[in-house]
Amino acid sequence: MSSHVISPGPYRATKLWNEVTRLFRAGMPLRKHRQNFRHYASCFTASAAVDWLHQLLCNNSNFGPDVTRQQTVQLLKKFLKNHVIEDVKGRWGTEDLEDNNVLYRFPSTSPLKPIPCSAPASESRSIKKRPSFKDKEGFFRFRSTRRQEKETQENVDPALRIQQEGDNQPEEEQQKQRRELTVEDEQEIWRDITLTHLQRILDVPSLDEVLDHRYVNPQNIIHNMTKVNKHGVVTLDDKTNDLPDWVLSAMRSLANWPKYNGTQQSYPGFERDVFKTVSDYFYSLPQPLLTYELYELFINVLGVLQPQCERVAIEALQLCTLLLPPASRRKLQLLMRMASRISQNVDMPRLHPAIGTRTLMVHTFSGCVLGSAEECDLDELLATRLVSFLMDHQQSILSVPEYLLGAISDHIQYLRTSQVPIDSVSKTDKSDPVCPPLPVYTFCHQISGAEFEQQKLESSQKAMEELLEILVTDQNISEKDRRKKLKQFQKQYPDIYRQRFPSPDRESKTDNKPKIKPPLLNIKKTKAFSIRN
Repeated sequence: MSSHVISPGPYRATKLWNEVTRLFRAGMPLRKHRQNFRHYASCFTASAAVDWLHQLLCNNSNFGPDVTRQQTVQLLKKFLKNHVIEDVKGRWGTEDLEDNNVLYRFPSTSPLKPIPCSAPASESRSIKKRPSFKDKEGFFRFRSTRRQEKETQENVDPALRIQQEGDNQPEEEQQKQRRELTVEDEQEIWRDITLTHLQRILDVPSLDEVLDHRYVNPQNIIHNMTKVNKHGVVTLDDKTNDLPDWVLSAMRSLANWPKYNGTQQSYPGFERDVFKTVSDYFYSLPQPLLTYELYELFINVLGVLQPQCERVAIEALQLCTLLLPPASRRKLQLLMRMASRISQNVDMPRLHPAIGTRTLMVHTFSGCVLGSAEECDLDELLATRLVSFLMDHQQSILSVPEYLLGAISDHIQYLRTSQVPIDSVSKTDKSDPVCPPLPVYTFCHQISGAEFEQQKLESSQKAMEELLEILVTDQNISEKDRRKKLKQFQKQYPDIYRQRFPSPDRESKTDNKPKIKPPLLNIKKTKAFSIRN
């Protein structure tokens, strides 16, 4: 049965529901069954539906192989509740489906959910959006260039460029009073650059459909990227929002088992009780760690969780987790570290008699990591897919992206260096921040493998020529060492040495000399001495 990946966009969870429903109705085998001395045509048993749907979900790239049979049963219960299926007597609306031989069938009505139409741009937000730096003319340009600039430079230090431009300006312009960036201006820079990178990674025309900008707090981004310990875990200013000491102690005990036993004495089944204590705490939190407000955003990131796009998915989740409140990000970091260590610890006793340790970690904590404020029919399946990927790549996803931190720091430093004249500020609305345009960024053009090898050879040859010139001109080297090193250089790089010290006379004399055979080659081979001879 053919399926396709639901790409990022609005209402992705509804589109996934319709996709699974369509595949299930189109591919589920139907046949005649007999029950209670009656024959029922075009129906199936609950166990057969579980078998077929479980195989479909495991092979579907939108969900992955971590889907369990029990989760498939839960999905079929929701199918029965939403009238995707009904029993052979036409009853539906409950969730009493079990993995047994009860007969079910498809109703004649369409079970697909309608996809809401996108609201107009003017009505999509209930509050007015605060003016952003990137809305200003010429401020945040990566793709376009300014018309008045005739040349573009690549990897140019912004401070050096400002100094060069300042030298050409009149002294009166240089002496004008300048306005420094405010804290609010810097927060907008952190917010805008982060969201711009995220939009490009997701390859969506706008983030408005998947993210409510009212819930993007730039202070969270700054805190999550700057206030971290040596292990990359977020540190909190307010310790009351941190994990309780008894939860941290329990998580350390499980993560370092059996090296860390704590102060309490262990007993048979101790690790299971500790694990249950940790899981009960995370499920007692008021909302999932990824928050209700960012649910739609993380659901859309699942659209790029494909084997060929693994690096893109890691970068997307890296930026999305920066939007979390610091307390939630810290809890997520510690939880994923503990779950990853437990699943890889061969010395850890089995925490469940019938489920593997890794599967148990994924399905235990999926509900407390991702969830929707409203009832969503695919919450459990989507959360399982996301938590499994988080566990496998938690070290990369939950680390600070250095490239983004460097880009933001360089941009703020550039704006601090090129402060805005107060005269220009007075002519505009004082509520809107004003700043000069960004430096024009140019990106590297991809070259072929042959061009790369040629450039590598040329750069290496140039470096060796510079080394030879240093050996020749360095006055700190004695003549004896100089001759020795030049001789070694001539032996290893004869072509470069010949270019620097050509000897046409010697070569011509060498070429004109007649070739004389060695005398030993003219001596005839004598017969070997033998007693018989």
